Amino acid sequence: MVNDINDMHYSSNPFAFEKAKEFRKKMTDVESLLWESLRNNQFLGLKFRRQHPISRFVVDFYCHKYKLVIELDGNIHDLPDARINDKNREDELKAIGLNIIRFRNTEITENLKASLEKIKETVEQIIQNNAVNNNEIPEK
Repeated sequence: MVNDINDMHYSSNPFAFEKAKEFRKKMTDVESLLWESLRNNQFLGLKFRRQHPISRFVVDFYCHKYKLVIELDGNIHDLPDARINDKNREDELKAIGLNIIRFRNTEITENLKASLEKIKETVEQIIQNNAVNNNEIPEK
């Protein structure tokens, strides 16, 4: 798989694009709740995409500028097989240089503000890590 810096889909296949389109049409209530805060560059001025195809996966939300994947996990993710699949998927996404943050659905529904703060802190940490890796002084 070639990793072109401009390829925000990381060589995704047509099946993933079709699934993403399908998933966008039937987002969960929790995904819709978070999307209302992320859409239209209203969160930190960042462009987020929802139900975004990456490689062979469809991630819940993605910000290409910081290579940040946000995943929301319902109760199904508590099952042993789902945990294994989530771990393998996360490892594969990290291997292509992506940053992943996961939330339980209840974190979003019970305290959206704290969840958004956690996303902000993650973005700040990515900025700092990128600056250190590039021998730059991080923005404050």
